[in-house]
Amino acid sequence: MLKKITSPQNKEIKRLLQLQDKSRNRRKEGVFIVEGIRETQLALKGGYEAVQFYFCPQLVDFDEVVELAKSSEETNPEIIEISLEVYEKIAYRVSTEGVVAIFNSRKHELEDIVFRNENPLILVAEAPEKPGNIGALLRTADAAAVDAVIIANPKTDLYNPNIIRSSVGCVFTNQIATGSTSEIIDFLKEKKVNIYAAALQSSKIYHEVDFRPASAIVVGTEATGLSDEWLENSTQNIIIPMQGAIDSMNVSVAAGILIFEASRQRSI
Repeated sequence: MLKKITSPQNKEIKRLLQLQDKSRNRRKEGVFIVEGIRETQLALKGGYEAVQFYFCPQLVDFDEVVELAKSSEETNPEIIEISLEVYEKIAYRVSTEGVVAIFNSRKHELEDIVFRNENPLILVAEAPEKPGNIGALLRTADAAAVDAVIIANPKTDLYNPNIIRSSVGCVFTNQIATGSTSEIIDFLKEKKVNIYAAALQSSKIYHEVDFRPASAIVVGTEATGLSDEWLENSTQNIIIPMQGAIDSMNVSVAAGILIFEASRQRSI
């Protein structure tokens, strides 16, 4: 018989809320939460293993949930029916399609990155903290079909629900790795990837640089920029000329300009 949960005080629902709110719990259990059919489909398409599906029958058809579960047959995910009251308790967005899923997480090691060709295009972000910025970076990376996104010295759990939501599921469509700045620099040098650091010092205007060979575009936070280690190891520092009153822009906007210039060059 199909398991049903009708009380927001149920211990499983309390566990779900803990997984949503606390990265410590997600790391301890090795799982994370995905809300919404589109995001769930992207996670499944990205090869993530589903463990459980919670669905609200007032918002989604049971057969649709069964189809989702069939995409993760190896883990044979459990399907649990929940009341509308429970769904409203656990959902960030009540307007979503009535599905909340638990997936097994990944480690995102540098050594697991596989490049499709000899001149990969990589986006590196050092110490991004705001989930909205990280989500926007991942959306940009997906739109430009970069080969990998690497987060240096991460300050935020990649499976933070706000990152999943703001990335519109692109956290699942990108090849992502994390590591320290030193580890990533060593990795890029080993792979013979040019390092282009977005910085003011000794810079060239970004569209004057040839991004067609293997390239990593490295961006820092708007507040602190990049650490000296990147500047000491960059192939060339690059800059986006500012023509207004301010001297910097949001990191995701800057990354978008740089990444799409590299993409434009590669399409010529």
